[in-house]
Amino acid sequence: MPIKVNDPFKKLNPKFYPVWISFKTDIILKGGRSSTKSSVISQKLVEKKMRYSMGNAVILRQVANTLRKSVYSQISWALHDAGVANQFVFQSNPMQIIHKKWGTGFHFSGADDPEKLKSLKIPVGYVQDLWFEEMNAFDGEKALDTIQDTFIRETLPDNREMQTWYSWNPERNPYHWSNEFAEKHKNDDSFMVHHSTYLDDIRGYNSKQILKKIENYKLNDIDYWNWMYKGEVIGMGDNVYNMENFHSIDEIPDDDHLIGLYFATDTGHQVSATTTLAFGLTRKRNVVLLDTYYYSPAGKLVKKAPSELTEELNQFYEKVRNQYNIPVYQKTIDSAEGGIRNQYFKDYSEHLHAVAKGKKVDMIDYVHDLLAQGRFFYFDIPANEIFIEEHRKYQWDQKSLAPGKEPEVVKEDDHTCDGFQYFVKDNLRDLGLKY
Repeated sequence: MPIKVNDPFKKLNPKFYPVWISFKTDIILKGGRSSTKSSVISQKLVEKKMRYSMGNAVILRQVANTLRKSVYSQISWALHDAGVANQFVFQSNPMQIIHKKWGTGFHFSGADDPEKLKSLKIPVGYVQDLWFEEMNAFDGEKALDTIQDTFIRETLPDNREMQTWYSWNPERNPYHWSNEFAEKHKNDDSFMVHHSTYLDDIRGYNSKQILKKIENYKLNDIDYWNWMYKGEVIGMGDNVYNMENFHSIDEIPDDDHLIGLYFATDTGHQVSATTTLAFGLTRKRNVVLLDTYYYSPAGKLVKKAPSELTEELNQFYEKVRNQYNIPVYQKTIDSAEGGIRNQYFKDYSEHLHAVAKGKKVDMIDYVHDLLAQGRFFYFDIPANEIFIEEHRKYQWDQKSLAPGKEPEVVKEDDHTCDGFQYFVKDNLRDLGLKY
């Protein structure tokens, strides 16, 4: 027997009323961050689950290790919000949330392991909902079709059809396949294409703190705000960064102070430069570039050996640490560099932390987030001039901004740019950028 859950229309933002009552087989929810679109999908999937006892939902993200803190937590929230969480068993391996009596529920999987996905068997009932969360991270429309075909074969009772849900924040690049996917289907009778932003939240899902933070983005970088929070496809432009967000200072302000040091190294000792950046984190969670080490072998007949570079690297660490006399929280290095890491461990019995790199466009987006909050500063000293010069010249490769291609940067004089990205990516939680 169907169980009626709390009336969602009393909690739902009116912008999503058409989504809630839609019988379209494919529903695209795109838009800005904090628009509550993922909350709406999770509430709808719970409502349908309680209405159809034999119905199941399969919920996917591209990378499996992102499931627990995102869609799994989202469904858990929706079940508690509906007042029915006590009817379910919450499991981690396999990751699923199953109704105690019916044996049906919510099944979670990453798409990064195709074999595991193929083996995802629904022992009881049928699949009535398929949800691709952060759809833009998947490997294209063909990958979605392949997964969808796996679950769409079964006939549902009462002439119903499986619904597929797609949710994501649009990419900057207008040629990204996810943006083209939404554009292609906006006039398709079987699709609903819906756009929302945080401005549509009149129910108060977003706290005053996050709204204040969003307004800060708007003040510091309107382009970033239009993309991240209005969900607009703003394009890539030529320059990667807005240099107005690199703030020059001569000293730490009187109302703030440094609490920790971070180092980030990009290496290229054979044919290109090696650089180490020294950053300070302040009590107000601002980031300050304190100093820069930079060695270029260009034009040198005799190039420095790894043992010489590690000696200079260690001297740089000690110089900055002695100068500021505060804890060192992290020493990051390019994960692709083994020689310098091994040499440094041999010389000083300390492992440098290899950053878990991602796609270049994602690494850059993390830096954009920090910059757009107005939290990045640098000491105006000669050693840091190379950092500013390289970032000022840092550009997208326009040939890569075309349909079917992954955006790439021009790989020239970009060593401090890489080092900056390694620092931010390796310390997202400390920098308040972990969502």
